[in-house]
Amino acid sequence: MITLASFNLSSIVNKFRLSYFVFAILLCATFVSIFMYAETRMEQELVKARLLQQLELSQEKYGEQPIYNADPGIKIYRYDSAPERLKSMATKTVQETSVTAHTKIGTINTNLHFFAYTQGGQEYILTYLEDSELVMASYPVLAIFEQLEDIFANALRVAVILSLLIAIVFSQLSSRQITKPILDLKEAVETDHQNLTELTNLPSEVGVLARAIDEKNKNLEQYLKREQLFTGDVSHELRTPLTIIMGASEVLASQLAHDSHLSEFTNRISTTAKETSEIISALLLLSRAPETLDAPPTSINDMAINETKRLNYLLKYKPVTCTVVAAQEYVANVRPELLKMALGNLIKNAFQYTDEGEVVITIDSDKIVVTDTGLGISESMMPLLYERFERLETRNTDDQTDSKLTLNKPVSNQVEGSGLGLSIVQRIMTHMDWELTHQANKTGGSTFSIYYR
Repeated sequence: MITLASFNLSSIVNKFRLSYFVFAILLCATFVSIFMYAETRMEQELVKARLLQQLELSQEKYGEQPIYNADPGIKIYRYDSAPERLKSMATKTVQETSVTAHTKIGTINTNLHFFAYTQGGQEYILTYLEDSELVMASYPVLAIFEQLEDIFANALRVAVILSLLIAIVFSQLSSRQITKPILDLKEAVETDHQNLTELTNLPSEVGVLARAIDEKNKNLEQYLKREQLFTGDVSHELRTPLTIIMGASEVLASQLAHDSHLSEFTNRISTTAKETSEIISALLLLSRAPETLDAPPTSINDMAINETKRLNYLLKYKPVTCTVVAAQEYVANVRPELLKMALGNLIKNAFQYTDEGEVVITIDSDKIVVTDTGLGISESMMPLLYERFERLETRNTDDQTDSKLTLNKPVSNQVEGSGLGLSIVQRIMTHMDWELTHQANKTGGSTFSIYYR
């Protein structure tokens, strides 16, 4: 049983059902309108014929009179003797109005039929008070019509009700048959296309749709396979030279232990190689299905502190302070490589685009918030915020330093980067089923929030 609460108009099945029901209503309304029109016209012609007959009989019997009274319920006025109300309403077409009449059987609410008629230059208004008991003796044809009118009206009501019931039943059955191939296609797609091949052989529109989906799926599978192979090959080919670089930097560091200046460079080489190796590991994880990854408990506090230390060189010559705020130790079940890459990119952006002020990383049980007092993000840039290769850049004027954001325009003071940072963070959030939001600060700068799921 379908209830109004469960009726969803966006469903194709329900659209079919509703269309059948509306069609049945329109069809019934058409037949009812035709019946009402035919009934009205027939009654008008019968009443008109009866009144004209009575006018002729009254003239023959009484001669010229201002008013003719003829039972039952017939009254004919010469136009100058007619009530003003009838004069204002009467036309050559038989009309009908509701009246209260006093008869031998008492007061009744009935209809008064009337029309204007011209004979030999004299105009009359002929009226008939509708009542089957009054008219039966003198004009049985009209009385029989009144009875038949009631019979046809009752039959029409029953026909309308039956038509609507039939429309409901038929819509239920036909909608199931019409939508069954679509539901079969949906099931085939959801079951890893086990039955999709069978549907591709259908000559109907569903077969065309099934063939298009099957072809698209094959292209997508080939694309994903090429991406996985490419990611695996690149990571394999890069790990070997990275291992060599890290080994060579360690040997070089041991030989230059007495030279602190050169040791700094060897440490930088070793650290960069390790970070690159971690990035490769994170990219490999992103190429795998989320359900195949384990999610070990990872300390968010330690991750944030380590990333701020690692990226602190970006603030070396800036009057910018960085603070990590956390009321306690917070842990999330997540791959540390992915969290490191996401949080590291947000902190790196905050450091790069903040020339003075502070960067605050706030951690609580629901989210990680990175707030800075830097450039902020213009409204024109918001639609492209997470697009690949879109970057925020600073532009200096001759008279003053203006921290405005430009998009792909020549600038005199550019921040290093590829425009992939936020795109990668958003991809990681989607992969982990977390959420990334952005909010502009009233005093300038941006606030990025990572919400756990």
